[in-house]
Amino acid sequence: MKKHLNTLYVTTEGARLKRDGLNLVVTVEGVEKARFPIHGLGGVVAIGRVGASSGALGFLAEHGVTTTFLSENGRFVARLEGPVSGNVLLRRAQYRASEDPALCAAVVRSVVIGKALNQRAVVRRVLRDHGERLAMGEGETALIEVEWRLTDVARRALRTEDVDALRGLEGEASRHYFSVFGKFILADGPWRFDGRVRRPPRDPVNALLSFVYTLLTHDLRSACETVGLDPAVGFLHRDRPGRPSLALDLAEEFRPWLADRLVLAMINRRQLSPNDFRLFENGAVMLSDEARRSVIVAWQERKREELRHPFLEETTTIGLVPILQAQLLARHLRGELDAYPAFVWK
Repeated sequence: MKKHLNTLYVTTEGARLKRDGLNLVVTVEGVEKARFPIHGLGGVVAIGRVGASSGALGFLAEHGVTTTFLSENGRFVARLEGPVSGNVLLRRAQYRASEDPALCAAVVRSVVIGKALNQRAVVRRVLRDHGERLAMGEGETALIEVEWRLTDVARRALRTEDVDALRGLEGEASRHYFSVFGKFILADGPWRFDGRVRRPPRDPVNALLSFVYTLLTHDLRSACETVGLDPAVGFLHRDRPGRPSLALDLAEEFRPWLADRLVLAMINRRQLSPNDFRLFENGAVMLSDEARRSVIVAWQERKREELRHPFLEETTTIGLVPILQAQLLARHLRGELDAYPAFVWK
């Protein structure tokens, strides 16, 4: 089992990274705030106005620790990494599969089915835990309808051979799921969700979803690189310069059970409030610095929780599941597995 290395999130405005021996040091206004041995780091994510010395960046790259820079609202800015660790034979197999209609469709089919089933699992969990409350209005009926539609999407995907048709089913699943997402929010107050809006997010729920999805994509991109896959060459998401298409592919099966449930838990448990968000003149909504830190802490804590992997039948931490899924995809591309087994949450 791979050692569970930590991701360091630096969110303090004006913080700076520097090297001291075999340690990465974080300073603010010249005062040391924390230091971390390099051998315990798996990645660094700098959010907002965070600086780094050239020595620190070279030190991180030399030891295979990828550094990602995000804007204050979680938008990707830049990424620094050391020498590519990918196996050339694996990457060639990945490139061939992405260009072969049948091989590409096989991977996309697994991802779409996994996504639809995981979205359905979230709906079922809400019906199980809060069905009585929803029954007071029309919420229960709407969720039962979406549960059926997501099941239907998964069934149709199982019989679909065309990649574009599978992409259409993926979009259909998202439309059904987000049409009732607002009903998952049980906390009182001015929380409102009228649909998924990304660029820019126009309400606190969308801002929170976008930020957590960014954290998830970072972890999945690192997982792809760890096992030797090219994170830029995907199957469901078309290639685009600067886009980590493969990481986004894998994110589809993770979003419902990991990212979305974390967002809902923080709202419904009142760990966040609408006052933790800032509204800008262009209508964009962004998390406050303190709220971002709270989300990151919750994200790291969630990744330490354990679960049983449904395909491998092993107990593991949630934080290692991205690497395990990347490994399973690599095994499929090498011909060791007949199909890519998407992670299906139960």
